[in-house]
Amino acid sequence: MLRISRLPSPATVLASAALLISLSGTAVAAGIVANARHANRADLATRALNTDKLQSKTAAQIAAAAVTQATTAAGQVPGPASSAAGLITVKTAPWSLAPNGQADMIVACDAGQKAIAGGWEDPSGYGHSWDSRPTPDGSGWRTFTTVSSNAPGQQTGTLYAICIK
Repeated sequence: MLRISRLPSPATVLASAALLISLSGTAVAAGIVANARHANRADLATRALNTDKLQSKTAAQIAAAAVTQATTAAGQVPGPASSAAGLITVKTAPWSLAPNGQADMIVACDAGQKAIAGGWEDPSGYGHSWDSRPTPDGSGWRTFTTVSSNAPGQQTGTLYAICIK
């Protein structure tokens, strides 16, 4: 069974950013007021207006504005969400064992890549994975598999390695 840990969706990342920004909005407003004591009168009036504008907005409005700004900025500059997919590859290799057979099988990453996860697939259900781990040098994924003596014949499946550049 292949198990892959998934990254949070872009919507979750933006919602988290909006939450953090909305929670910090009051702190920013308080900092503006505290710093205003040391400013000149014209600057004080400008900061007071900005503080009033900030305080008249709800947390949802502040968060929505932050999400809009973050989305616009993210669309203009390639960031982790758009470039992470280019860093990760999934490599596969077939495996095959006779009834009552066992083997330590490896699927290798491309040169210069490291395996960060892996797994295997057994469509017939007669195979059993006893150990799944990276190779000692990290360049591939190793799975120790056995096939039941009750298997009706040669069993086959697929090995997987999740590799990162």
